[in-house]
Amino acid sequence: MKILVIGDTHGQLNKIREIFPKLTNLDLIAHTGDHLEDGRALEREFGIPVVAVKGNCDGSYSADDFEIIESDYGRILLTHGHMQNVNYRLDNLYYKAMEENCKAVLFGHTHKALVTEEDGIYLVNPGSLTQPRDNSDGSYAIVRTSPDSFEASIVYYSTIMGGGNKNKPRAGYIRSLLNYSDRF
Repeated sequence: MKILVIGDTHGQLNKIREIFPKLTNLDLIAHTGDHLEDGRALEREFGIPVVAVKGNCDGSYSADDFEIIESDYGRILLTHGHMQNVNYRLDNLYYKAMEENCKAVLFGHTHKALVTEEDGIYLVNPGSLTQPRDNSDGSYAIVRTSPDSFEASIVYYSTIMGGGNKNKPRAGYIRSLLNYSDRF
């Protein structure tokens, strides 16, 4: 299974429209929130199934605003992350994944790309193509699953489109490591 993971689009879909023709064999688009309607619009436009969740900018929301994606690897939790305080810690996501019997979590909210694994549970944040907060020119994630593997990679806009800001994120990197170093 091949999943395009995007989030924090905030009604701005131009960069997604630009990269989409370069993507092949997608089975699903997972939208991690902040502008739920963007996910619905992409499904209508591209004809690929989209699973999307509400974010903190989508009006009323609750701790139950999450979806489960059934993959050949196992269950994947899709959430925005604001209810799990992802700006400060990731252990709440880890525990939510355990609670829902999931092997991976796709989340957003921070606008910063991340792929990490803790005790067999993968945590993936695609960052934001439209409003990145990591000194990049935007990013998304590609997740590939099989019955015995989960692979996630972050792709930066300039990598696939060329030109632009070719800097990978650097601002706050050490601070982020320090903030997350004691999360488990």
